[in-house]
Amino acid sequence: MSSETKEKLRAELVKYFENMLDENHLEECVRICEMFNLSGEDLRYKWEAMKLGKKAFLFTMDDIPDLKAECQKDLLAKANREKPKTRGTLSGPLSKTFGSPFPKGGFRPGAMLNRGTPVKRQDGFAVATAGESRKGPVAGPSGVRFSGPGIDDEASRSRNYRYMYEKVSDRSAALDSRVDEMGELVRLHYNIEDLGDPSASTEEEVVVVGRITLDSESSAGSVKLNEASLTLESSRQIGAGARVPLRFDPNVKVRQGKQGAGGAGLFPGAIAAFRGKNGGGGSFLVTEILSLPPLHPTSAGSIKTESTEPFGVCVACGPYTPDTDMQFNQWQKLLAKLKTDRPAVVILIGPFIDDAHPAVKNGDVDETPADIFRTVVLASLTEFLGSSPDSQILIVPSVRDMISDHAVFPQGELSHEFAIYPRIRVLPNPCRFSLNDVTFGVTSVDVLFHLRKEEFFKRAQEVEPVAPSGGDAAGSDTMVNTCRHLLQQRSFYPIFPVPLDLSHEVNLDVTHMERLNLDIDGANTNEAPDVLILPSRLKHFSKVVDSTIAINPSFLTKLTYASLVCSSHESGSSVGDRIKAEIVRLDP
Repeated sequence: MSSETKEKLRAELVKYFENMLDENHLEECVRICEMFNLSGEDLRYKWEAMKLGKKAFLFTMDDIPDLKAECQKDLLAKANREKPKTRGTLSGPLSKTFGSPFPKGGFRPGAMLNRGTPVKRQDGFAVATAGESRKGPVAGPSGVRFSGPGIDDEASRSRNYRYMYEKVSDRSAALDSRVDEMGELVRLHYNIEDLGDPSASTEEEVVVVGRITLDSESSAGSVKLNEASLTLESSRQIGAGARVPLRFDPNVKVRQGKQGAGGAGLFPGAIAAFRGKNGGGGSFLVTEILSLPPLHPTSAGSIKTESTEPFGVCVACGPYTPDTDMQFNQWQKLLAKLKTDRPAVVILIGPFIDDAHPAVKNGDVDETPADIFRTVVLASLTEFLGSSPDSQILIVPSVRDMISDHAVFPQGELSHEFAIYPRIRVLPNPCRFSLNDVTFGVTSVDVLFHLRKEEFFKRAQEVEPVAPSGGDAAGSDTMVNTCRHLLQQRSFYPIFPVPLDLSHEVNLDVTHMERLNLDIDGANTNEAPDVLILPSRLKHFSKVVDSTIAINPSFLTKLTYASLVCSSHESGSSVGDRIKAEIVRLDP
């Protein structure tokens, strides 16, 4: 809001409140009018209605929170008025009544929005729902510019695609395409004329590229990948899709690996490049492991931004309440911290209403998941945005979210009806976006745990090792090397197939694997994100990995979240200089 408009609003408030407001009262009333797009006269009428029947008719600071709550209640009641509430029952011993207007179990009371009903703002604009463009001014002079996935109809439909309609031919084509694309990158990086076929017998050494697979015939049950069960699957274009067992030379080397790593990590689904030959014995003898071409740091001129001021980012990941109750106490503690710190951007990662929660699984709740989300999460976020007018919120779902109707990975964003204000954005899972000129990559899938469980590490001699730079950790850091797999594979989830005992955590849609690429949504294919957020059950950390800061904020049920202070590319030469990240622990 411009200074001229603010002054006009201040004059209206002075006029209609007849000098009852001192400077502090006046400033708070201006903020309320900005937040709910009210005139000074409208706010006076709301205050009079609130004071009706009370003896004291003076404006005090105690009226401020009550006035905010009254304005919020009126706004949401208007959206809820046209559609009556419905009630339904479930049969069985655990039958519960859903749709109750009074939540039980300690939920904070708050107004609820009916599904599919657009919220009308006081200035006449409608908050964006699915299929609509977002209109209306942002309440507050935010210094952070968001650039990310589009919200138009076509983009939303492409992300919320139909699943369970996969064809075998489509799956095969998607897997082949990934091998061919990575093979071309390897060929150009190492200046190789042609890639070889690992299944063809040759007298000279060749370079081959393919997907690491587990030989089911040489392993029984859910055996972890090992040297005896390693096979390489080529694409149909390179080697007719044949699978060839891999054998390693006793003096095998790794070229252009990270200095100090002492070898290379392999796992099912990894795209790998090897130098060696097939001598006709039915296997490919590897003499050298070629590291995949690295992604480049985000260049300073690739994203234009007007602001160069540092800004704060808070990152929290669900579950937001423990399995023992549905009180959401950890969520309320986080909200209290946010109101104190007022970060410019809050990134919230699902699950919000977890389908694995015992109360949800057993039906021991009195409201639908969507109503719980509106009552507990959206009501609290509305209150936070009111206290921090220059903040914005980004919401990334989880495949375990009961409020999402897209239960596969890659996953579309939550319904746009949950983005009740322009400063609340719903994003797909995974997603790439930028805040000013700082680029982010986010996923809610615990890919780090899956990688650690599936990885086989092959010891090898180092050739042309790449030395650590800046704040980059040494190659001996196990967790850094695990994060490096994602950057080298250029994928948020490079494992294929999903581990059998973890398949309930990831419903992987192979035909849409291109949406798992780290360069999705138009990002430069050769640039790594500045910040990679990877929530995991493993111990929380913040580490520099090549030109990226990788962060595991852990889960809010463990009372931890991540706090970042980000500066523009002009403020420092390395990502460690520009971005300061720490893991914050909430008081128990």
